[in-house]
Amino acid sequence: MRRVKTIADRCIGWLLAALMGIAVLNVLWQVFTRFVLNHPSSFTEEAARYLLVWISVIGASYAVGGRMHLAIDLLPNRLAGRRGGIIVELTIDTCVFLFALLVLIVGGVAFVKTTAQGGETSPALGLKVGYVYAALPAAGLIMIFYAALNAIERFAARRALLHGNDEQQG
Repeated sequence: MRRVKTIADRCIGWLLAALMGIAVLNVLWQVFTRFVLNHPSSFTEEAARYLLVWISVIGASYAVGGRMHLAIDLLPNRLAGRRGGIIVELTIDTCVFLFALLVLIVGGVAFVKTTAQGGETSPALGLKVGYVYAALPAAGLIMIFYAALNAIERFAARRALLHGNDEQQG
């Protein structure tokens, strides 16, 4: 399981690095065309916006994998290593899983379908807007993957904690 997570982390990390690199080059091109050539590029602002959408939602899902997402961790830290702490962490993983499933995947797919059926295209790039919003279900799949892996690790930790208590009592 650890190897699968490591491979996923590397792939998603490289994807994010590539998207960030493209975004930086895009903005540099915008600055160059605006201030050096005095003729701003027509597509760079739109491309930067769409890249930011992908970077932010894929980055958020990557943060779930590293357990770096925004959280109030007072209770889990106080209960760390105890049965209650693991249950709180499993509850958090379950909430992340359900959010990713219901909002990002179910809602995201419906939103992508709606925009695709409308045939809306971006004015500067001529890109179908549904491709931009496809970042939502993609991020949802990644979040579900990571939330499931985190939950499996926590179940294993809980089992070890319970068996450790049984051995100490026996």
